[in-house]
Amino acid sequence: MHSGPEPFDSDDAQALCAAQQAEMLELYEGEADIGPKRDAWMFVPPDGVFIVVRDGERPVACGGLARFDASRAEVKRMYVVPEARGRGLGRRVLAELEERARAFGYTGLVLETGDKSAAALAIYTSSGFERVRCWPPYDSRELSMCFEKTL
Repeated sequence: MHSGPEPFDSDDAQALCAAQQAEMLELYEGEADIGPKRDAWMFVPPDGVFIVVRDGERPVACGGLARFDASRAEVKRMYVVPEARGRGLGRRVLAELEERARAFGYTGLVLETGDKSAAALAIYTSSGFERVRCWPPYDSRELSMCFEKTL
């Protein structure tokens, strides 16, 4: 397994993000992502980055950072393909994102996830993220759970 930054608009990154969004639509019974539109420029250093983990040549996991405000980045599009789950890849991506966030000068991370995403909730809480009040537009949706971590 190897990981590293890749353009958010690459075919493999977009395929992983499409799979993540399809899975979320099914899990949340058609409720779509209501966050801001994500564009490739948002995931370009020093404001952000998009990480892809590969098993050989096959992309199996991803996650990104995008600037949230002057001192924090937002974790976006964390995903591991179903057949690669249980191997610590989500934690690996999150650790790499945290490392890069520190290198970019961020002092904190924020994220939003849904209340039915048990594996995500477990990784985030066990990695030191604490639940906080959601910000717009997530504050208008009951299923949203927002978290923050000081780096």
